[in-house]
Amino acid sequence: MSSNYRWVIVFAGGLMGCVAMGAMFSLAIFLAPIAEATGWSHAGISSAMTVNFIVMGIGSFFWGAASDRFGARVVVLIGSLILGLALVLASRVETLIAFQLVYGCLVGLSASAFFAPMMSVTMAWFDKNRGLAVSLVSAGMGMAPMTVSPIARWLITDYGDWRFAMLVIGIGAWVILVPTAMLVRNPPVAAAGAAPETEAEGAGMPLSTVFRSPQFLVLGFTFFACCAAHSGPIFHMVSYAMTCGVAPMAAVTIYSVEGAAGLGGRILYGLLADRVGVKPVLIIGLLIQAVVIAAYTLASDLSHFYMLAIIFGGTYGGVMPLYAVLAREYFGPKILGTVLGAASMLSSIGMAFGPLAGGWAFDAFNNYNGLFLGSALVGLGAVLIALFFPPLPGREAEKLQPA
Repeated sequence: MSSNYRWVIVFAGGLMGCVAMGAMFSLAIFLAPIAEATGWSHAGISSAMTVNFIVMGIGSFFWGAASDRFGARVVVLIGSLILGLALVLASRVETLIAFQLVYGCLVGLSASAFFAPMMSVTMAWFDKNRGLAVSLVSAGMGMAPMTVSPIARWLITDYGDWRFAMLVIGIGAWVILVPTAMLVRNPPVAAAGAAPETEAEGAGMPLSTVFRSPQFLVLGFTFFACCAAHSGPIFHMVSYAMTCGVAPMAAVTIYSVEGAAGLGGRILYGLLADRVGVKPVLIIGLLIQAVVIAAYTLASDLSHFYMLAIIFGGTYGGVMPLYAVLAREYFGPKILGTVLGAASMLSSIGMAFGPLAGGWAFDAFNNYNGLFLGSALVGLGAVLIALFFPPLPGREAEKLQPA
C-alpha cells in the first residue's frame, strides 16, 4: 500500500470528526427550539450534553483501548452506526428524561469512538510532520460548527420542526460515516522502517504505572482544565449572543466563524509545534484562550463577537490536537490509543461541567456573565498545570517514573 494513502487516513479522520462532533454540538442549535416546543428548561436540555460528555469520557478510554487491540476501522465503524441510531431515536422521544438518556448516552458513546482511534492511527502513518497531520485530522472536528450547525438551523427554520431536523441529521450521519469508516487502514509494516522510537519510554510498562506518571497526570489534568474552560462558552455562545441582541441566524454564524478560525488555528499551531516544540505552543495557546473567554463579557454587538470568535476559535482549536502529540512523544505508539483515551476521558469530564453550568447560570440570573468569568479562571488554571509538564523523552532525557 502506497505511503501516499496516509493522506486518505487524514481525510477520513477529518471528515468523520467533522460529522460526529458536528452532530453532537448541534444540540446548541437545538437548545432554544426544543425548549420552546416542549417547555423543557434550558438546564434540563443542557444536562443532556453533560451526560453526553460523561459517557464520552468513559467511552474514550474503552474505544481507545479497543483500537489498540482490534484496529481503528472496527471502532469507528461501530461508532458510526451508533451515532446515526442515537440521533434518529432522540428525534422521536417525548419526555425530557428520555431525551437526556438517549441523546446523552448514545451520542456521547458514539462520538467518543473517533478521536483517540483516529489520532492514534494517523500518527502511526506519519513519521515526520505528525503535528501537522493530527492538526489536519482535528481540523475536521473544528469544521463541525461550519457544517452541521448551519444545516440544523436551516432545517429548523425552513421546516419549523426540531424533530425532523434531528432525524435528517441522523440519517445523514449514516450516509457519510459508514462508507468513510471503510477507508481506515493500519499502516503497512514496511512503513515502520523509520528511526528507532526514542520517545516510546512508556511502551511495555504496566498501565497502572503509566497512569501514575507525572507525564500522564500533567497531560490529563491540563486537558481536563482546558476543556472545562471552553466547553461552556462554546455550547452557550449562540444563546449568549441572542441575549445580547444578535439575531438567531446571525448568532449561528458566530459559531461558524469559531469553527473556521479553529481550522486555521489547528494548522498554524500544528506547524508551530513541529518547528518550536509542542509544550511552549500549548502553554501560550492556553493563556490566550483564558483571556479571550473573559473578554466575551465585554461583547455588545455582532462585530465584537466575530472578532473574539476568530481568536477564541483559532486558539481552542489549535491546542486540542497538541495533547495527542504530547501523548505520542511521552508514551509511544503501542499504547497510544489507551493513553489518549484515558486523557480524553478526563477532558470529557471537564467538558461536562460547561453546558450544565451555563444552563444553570442562565436560569438563575438570566445572563451568562458568571459562566464566562468562571471559565476564564479555569482556563488560567490550565496554564498553571501545563507549566509542570516534564521534559520530553529523547530531547531532554526524562525517565518515566510514577508520581
